[in-house]
Amino acid sequence: MKQALLIFLETTVLLGLVCFFHSPSNAQAKPPNIIVIVADDMGYADIGVHGSKDIPTPNIDSLAKSGVRFTDAYVSGPYCSPTRAGLMTGKYPQRFGHEFNILDNRGAHRDVGLPMSESTIADRLKSAGYNTAVLGKWHLGSAPRFQPLERGFDEFFGFLHGAHSYMSPTHSESNPLYDGKKIVAEPAYLTDVLADRSVDFIKRKRTQPFFLYLAFNAVHTPMESTERYLARFAHIGDERRRTYAAMLSAMDDGIGRTLAALRERNLEENTLIFFFSDNGGPTIYGGINGSSNAPLKGSKRTTWEGGIRVPFIVQWKGRIAGGKTYSRPIIQLDVLPTALAAAGIKLPPKSSLDGVNLLPFLAGKSGRPHEILYWRLGGIMALRKGDWKLVMMTETGFQEEPAEIKDLSGLNLYNLKDDIGETKDLASKHPKKVKELAAAWQSWTTGLAKPGWLPPK
Repeated sequence: MKQALLIFLETTVLLGLVCFFHSPSNAQAKPPNIIVIVADDMGYADIGVHGSKDIPTPNIDSLAKSGVRFTDAYVSGPYCSPTRAGLMTGKYPQRFGHEFNILDNRGAHRDVGLPMSESTIADRLKSAGYNTAVLGKWHLGSAPRFQPLERGFDEFFGFLHGAHSYMSPTHSESNPLYDGKKIVAEPAYLTDVLADRSVDFIKRKRTQPFFLYLAFNAVHTPMESTERYLARFAHIGDERRRTYAAMLSAMDDGIGRTLAALRERNLEENTLIFFFSDNGGPTIYGGINGSSNAPLKGSKRTTWEGGIRVPFIVQWKGRIAGGKTYSRPIIQLDVLPTALAAAGIKLPPKSSLDGVNLLPFLAGKSGRPHEILYWRLGGIMALRKGDWKLVMMTETGFQEEPAEIKDLSGLNLYNLKDDIGETKDLASKHPKKVKELAAAWQSWTTGLAKPGWLPPK
């Protein structure tokens, strides 16, 4: 009986591997390399596979052609720092008080950051033998204990806060450029430098499993580009849109160089790559960068789709069939458990994560990765369940006061399957659905932590 059970279990495992991988001959020789590429403030409409006509993005598009494009992908924060906190932990950042952006190393924000009680994806991968590096924007705290080299990363080249100049060779006192823990000056265009560093890291670590977090600051303000990239977009009359296009094109080139470095070293088939934007483009509030979120409503800093729904692509050549789309809702919190599962690392208990391992769903598992997704940013909120979305949003943006549903009349209800642009409020037609979703969100929010700090003024 015992021997029969062992044979059954072995057969089940083998069948599962055959279903997931293309063929038994593709068995992994070593754990996969993992690269997470994050764009900053990129518009939903501004890549080729989302219909962009004026800004070619051949390298981002190539990820979709060789991987899976998620049509209904989200981030847990409508702006920068909370999204990155969720990526690092696989948890809603509101659970541990990381609800708002961090300003810089001045005043009340001098000593705040991703809580030390939280393990990062880099902590977990490094413990499993991975070489780890972050290039670009950190935005998870600047006090020494919050910096990347204390949070599981072996290497860091980039800056600790939000917006950073692309062109200045000198460092900013409040947001300098670091190489490890050393402040440096860099005269070259920063997007190109991050790509250089990415290629160099791949060259140096090609024989060992590595985790590379490539966190571009493109296409965040300030709007700065070199003539090399601007010359590609002479046909765009609007100056801000033209500069945005040039900045996005530079990032796309950098992604292309990273992919080429993998191919040249025969690493591409054993490298799991994620690409997404940290939030929607800033199209209606401060910091407008010339992006487009069409056909979505809203902007960065909102809980309308334009603030939280983002381009999201996963490529793992030789493991995941390419050229596919996946339409069930997912969120960037899923990156951590998916990467750990791919690396063969035991996942933390489900109760300690909000993200899920996407690999079984990409292998054909039925059902939804998430029954419900939630958002809260101060006084605004949203919830998505199936095709239904409940929103509490104001035309003036978010407020500091925590959202609380006291009056159902202040809520909007949309069916995203029929109305991706959130143009038809169905709350008055479906009061029971509003009540149901409001109760679910209220139950979720009661378990959240108090914000650890207030947003920058």
